[in-house]
Amino acid sequence: MDLGGPGAAPVIPALAAGLFDDAAVFPPGNAPLALAVRAYGARRRVWYAGAVGPLVLPAAALPRLAPLLPAGEPVLPLAVTFPDGPAGIPAALGNAALLPVEVRAVEVAVPEGATPEAFFADLAAALEDAPGPEVFVEVPRDDRRLPVLAAIPHGHKAKFRTGGVRAGLHPGEAELAEGIAAAVAAGLPFKATAGLHHAVRNTDAAHGFEQHGFLNLLLATDALLHGGTETDARALLAERDDEAVADLTADLTGARMREARAAFTSFGTCSITEPLDELIGLGLVGTPDHTAHDSSAYNRHLEGTA
Repeated sequence: MDLGGPGAAPVIPALAAGLFDDAAVFPPGNAPLALAVRAYGARRRVWYAGAVGPLVLPAAALPRLAPLLPAGEPVLPLAVTFPDGPAGIPAALGNAALLPVEVRAVEVAVPEGATPEAFFADLAAALEDAPGPEVFVEVPRDDRRLPVLAAIPHGHKAKFRTGGVRAGLHPGEAELAEGIAAAVAAGLPFKATAGLHHAVRNTDAAHGFEQHGFLNLLLATDALLHGGTETDARALLAERDDEAVADLTADLTGARMREARAAFTSFGTCSITEPLDELIGLGLVGTPDHTAHDSSAYNRHLEGTA
């Protein structure tokens, strides 16, 4: 099945452009590194390539990349995560400099017990000789959340953890609304990671988790950008009606959509095609006339599981 190729019409609207950071190697996907790299390369040639951000990898994966990047292939764009804090940044970026990769972003967690002051001093030192990549600070979900958000330097961005493999890893509407409200008020762009498996707020059928929808998060961000309150944001995060969410999203056109997406830059997802297919199903993303409307079949073909 051909789902792209030379001459395919561009169909990715501002809503979806670069929205999906490819986090295939992280739970619950847990794709082997070789498979994730191969699938990422193949997606460059399909019609929805413009919806895909960098491949997200933990810093520990970088030493295993070299044999997976054959000569002649395009440079691989990466977002590199540092779950233990900034100490490993210089060595990881040194390793990356020897590979045909472009580190577009580093995503750094605040270690447990670290004060905001100590963390940002360590981060500045680690980045001293590393101009270039975007810097996302993963905001802790404890009483340091708002102090960390307030201390993120100009030019850096925030990263909110919106779920995980246990119920306790999913923040409630009040917590998430408070965080994004603080980011919007500070003019601080942010990305999200984990738990955004569907476009619209839902209860996970297998585990009973309450899962945020990525469109709900976009709508809450837009509301906060245009005079809405945290109460408004909480209500939008809680909305479960697919049609209502799709209609509200469709109303975000032109500059208003671009503004919302500049604030909510992307989210990490272990599947690219599943959230894309939901946008197609909601009528928010079109497909080229010559393609099927289900990109998942092509994704399974890429991963050798069709």
